[in-house]
Amino acid sequence: MTERVYLYDSTLRDGAQTQGVDFTVKDKRDISALLDELGIDYIEGGWPGANPTDDKFFENLPALKKSKITAFGMTRKSGTSADNDPGLNALLNSGAKHICVVGKSWEFQVEHALNTTPEENLKMISESVSYIKKKGREVFFDAEHFFDGYKADPKFAMQAAETAFKAGARWIVLCDTNGGALPHEVEEIVKKVAKTIPGEHLGIHCHNDTENAVANSLVAVRSGVRQVQGTLNGLGERCGNANLISIIPNLMLKMGFSTGVSKENLKTLTHVSRFLNDRLNRSPDIYAPYVGAAAFAHKGGIHVSAINKNPLTYEHIDPELVGNSRNILVSDQSGKSNILARLKEIGMKVDLKDVVQSAKISALIAEIKERENQGYAYDSATASFELLARKFLTHLPEFFHLQSFRVIDERLVNTKGDLVNVSEATIKLKVGKKLIMKVAEGNGPVNALDKALRKALLGKYTQLKDMRLIDYKVRIMAAGEGTEAVTRVLIESADSKGNKWATCGVSANVINASYNALYDGITYKLIRDQK
Repeated sequence: MTERVYLYDSTLRDGAQTQGVDFTVKDKRDISALLDELGIDYIEGGWPGANPTDDKFFENLPALKKSKITAFGMTRKSGTSADNDPGLNALLNSGAKHICVVGKSWEFQVEHALNTTPEENLKMISESVSYIKKKGREVFFDAEHFFDGYKADPKFAMQAAETAFKAGARWIVLCDTNGGALPHEVEEIVKKVAKTIPGEHLGIHCHNDTENAVANSLVAVRSGVRQVQGTLNGLGERCGNANLISIIPNLMLKMGFSTGVSKENLKTLTHVSRFLNDRLNRSPDIYAPYVGAAAFAHKGGIHVSAINKNPLTYEHIDPELVGNSRNILVSDQSGKSNILARLKEIGMKVDLKDVVQSAKISALIAEIKERENQGYAYDSATASFELLARKFLTHLPEFFHLQSFRVIDERLVNTKGDLVNVSEATIKLKVGKKLIMKVAEGNGPVNALDKALRKALLGKYTQLKDMRLIDYKVRIMAAGEGTEAVTRVLIESADSKGNKWATCGVSANVINASYNALYDGITYKLIRDQK
């Protein structure tokens, strides 16, 4: 029977410490749903009591099918009893059934960071773990600075870990907090720890300061641990955390372990990675292993010739196993299986034996490649993808036709002496044979344009009253161009039935890009309602 390794994602906490990353409550909920669909065992939701965002997230935890939300905090403070410690009680009141507490396993940290004694530190660990355990929660103990502590004093580091284990911790997580350990050190130390604490109770949490977080995590599994912690795309403070996007396929495809991720869900890995980048407005690393756009890219010449005969000549796996695609410029077959899989997901059946349909698929793939080269991103904008597919493969209805729009944005001092911005949009549409012109003011030019567009359409399409915009993001696609750069707009919309859909638009003009995304969003809504 294949051995099981449990996956623990700390993107929502460790990832939030990344420079330039700031999750909203909605981001946390959406990313949790994504991780749940992927098959992650544990999702660290954040630190209750640490900030308003985490508090709001834990006030209304998302309903997940498989993943378990974990609350993160620290052991009781020195000189405070466990039942009177505000931090521990915040964890217990969070609603999370799984709690991870961090404690020191390096005497240097105990003396200089906690300003307490080694004996008190062990009591803090023991009393905190046992208190949470008695409350019926599954407890994780994050042994902070474990590898530094072990190298300085193996006896003290082991005392910290064993104390937590004896107190009832389900998982003892060995943490390379400053990312300074190397694979041979991790291997040697984990093997020694596993002689005392069974591997099925050990976890590994690595940071990437020496570019070894993934390697250290994998060698720890080889040495006995059965839980791996990390973040999507390796997000995290300083140089980041262990990258689960690389760890998961390595465990499953290279090392023969099973995880909560099924082989079918593994095919969504590329989508998951790109979804997070789009959500955070971060440019994806095209050279990222497994999921990068260049991970399976080949130029012409001897490599292409060899790959045409046997793809594994220059590819370590079939890219489709992780939802990526081979990219050979001379071949229109690149990405066809992925497109077919996505068409199946949205209910569009295609018969490749039909010459006409096969040609349409090839044309669609060519169009997607061209558009992605311009800056479009269909991994997140699934509604825009469906509309494009309908345009090429079946029929895309035109519910309205834009004649023109004009947006005025004025900054002025009002009668009260306050500096304010006033945005006004005028739009002309043709709905059927009727020409309609409407004017609207809004909170910014895009909001004004959206209001004017809806005002013009509501007479014909009353169901648009049930549609609202819930997210709007702009990314500069060519930063070197400055204010003349091409921009990509991603808009997420929703209705009262709980449906959500995302669309994108690209243009050198941000208002025009926004209109394109708005147009797709409304068209998608009208098509869905027709069904």
